Amino acid sequence: MIRVLLFSLFFGNFLVFPQKKELPNLTPEHPFKNGEWFQLRIHYGIFNASYATLSLERDTLAGVPVFHAKAYGETTGLANWFFKVEDYYESYFDASISIPYKFIRDINEGGYTKNTEIEFNHKNRIARVNNKKKKEIKNFPIAPNVQDLISSFYYLRHFYPKETLMINESFDINMFFDNENYVFKLKYLGKEILETKFGAVECLKFRPYVQSGRVFKEQESVTLWISNDDNKLPIRLQADILVGSIKADLEKFRNLKYPFKIKVN
Repeated sequence: MIRVLLFSLFFGNFLVFPQKKELPNLTPEHPFKNGEWFQLRIHYGIFNASYATLSLERDTLAGVPVFHAKAYGETTGLANWFFKVEDYYESYFDASISIPYKFIRDINEGGYTKNTEIEFNHKNRIARVNNKKKKEIKNFPIAPNVQDLISSFYYLRHFYPKETLMINESFDINMFFDNENYVFKLKYLGKEILETKFGAVECLKFRPYVQSGRVFKEQESVTLWISNDDNKLPIRLQADILVGSIKADLEKFRNLKYPFKIKVN
């Protein structure tokens, strides 16, 4: 059960839908920059169960300018005694058009381990998956403009069409995870002001669609709040699971591209 505490595992339970449309390029400027870093604190009931951090830096890959994103999640305190989790993820994605070139997943979740590297060939629409644990390399077809688990988060921040999206309207993006293509679907629920440790923050509220019965109670059991400013940071994620609930809150941040906005009464 503790595996679902890390932000990355929510993506593994998103539903697959036929693709309706691609997000238009309406944001010429990235809402993030070299050196951005933030941390989420994840609670399970009354317990502070884990932390997840994401960092971003400019880099090059085979001579191509990229953003290099690193994500790390770990359990803490009592959660470590019951189910120790230590997960590493990395993504190298194009600095101009935000498509991934390389994805790394190295996880240890209660003794379950996985170590894979994925190289994306968007021209030929092929993903080369290197399963280092099994010493297997296989190729899989990918959808156009596909994203990996980490790059999808930055892609959404970059290309989110906030000027055109209506309340209760849904949108989706192509995603490749493990050996499969998915369509990641979210519904926009409008704006909401959240009280946080930083003060009152105006947020954009979303509802990701997830698989019911396996971990979550219903398809609409997860809610995500993103700051309604130029940074588009995740402020809170809340999920009702089969036993209890999980909440992840923004805990720390630094080196944002734009000022972090707090509502003043």
